[in-house]
Amino acid sequence: MKLVRFGQPGSEKPGLIDSQGKIRDLSAHVDDFAGANLSPATLDKLRAIDPASLPEVPAGTRLGAPVAGTRNFIAIGLNYVDHAKETGQEIPAEPILFNKAPSCICGPNDDIMYPKNSEHMDWEVEIAFVIGSRARYVEEKDALAHIAGYCLCNDVSERSFQVKRAGQWVKGKSAETFGPLGPWLVTPDDIADVQNLALTLDVNGERKQTGNTSTMIFTIAQLLSYISQFMVLEPGDVVTTGTPPGVGSARKPREYLKAGDEVVLRIDGLGEQRATIVPFKL
Repeated sequence: MKLVRFGQPGSEKPGLIDSQGKIRDLSAHVDDFAGANLSPATLDKLRAIDPASLPEVPAGTRLGAPVAGTRNFIAIGLNYVDHAKETGQEIPAEPILFNKAPSCICGPNDDIMYPKNSEHMDWEVEIAFVIGSRARYVEEKDALAHIAGYCLCNDVSERSFQVKRAGQWVKGKSAETFGPLGPWLVTPDDIADVQNLALTLDVNGERKQTGNTSTMIFTIAQLLSYISQFMVLEPGDVVTTGTPPGVGSARKPREYLKAGDEVVLRIDGLGEQRATIVPFKL
């Protein structure tokens, strides 16, 4: 299934994408895609519904992030060999974990706003996974069973906050609108091989990033198992898994996003994000 949340910010309803690419309203069957509603049992019930029996949502309706109620938004640093090399850093021996504030989550096509006193905004196309059942000290062989679905993520980053302001990366990763998710939450049964998906990112029509999940240093199963050794992951938590090479801060000369730029992200089977960069506003 391709699950979505549609409507104005703060008032999104749950839906799904039918075989014709139309949004269908699921709100009569589930109140939102959060918490226990992401469990295997709930998803099985939704899977049994005939999409044609659901109300059609008008074309052009805004899409929100496809998951609600996220309490932990965990990110992985330097998880592609070529990205680690382009930044001049060593290949990690263990996954590098950092946080993005859940308050940075926004819809896939919402404007991305420059933070106040910032001028070094960068892009990072990534595949994220959403937890569907509680994960605590999970073995790698069991890890994927805890995932409700996968989605596109732009791990938007403010490099001067991240690198030059001391302390943890979270400073450069958590500004409002720095966590676009979606358009869809795609359940695992709709993905043949999550470790063989192409990722791309364009800025103003120019290709900046090209990668494939097959080149991850740590697989998604390894990441979930590893993270669960240090914290409990609850349904609705999001983990974004690292970016392939091509980020602006590693280019020569360096490139950063500016107001008016259009950023387009794509991952095989997970859809497309298309966002505009806007200046800071209160």
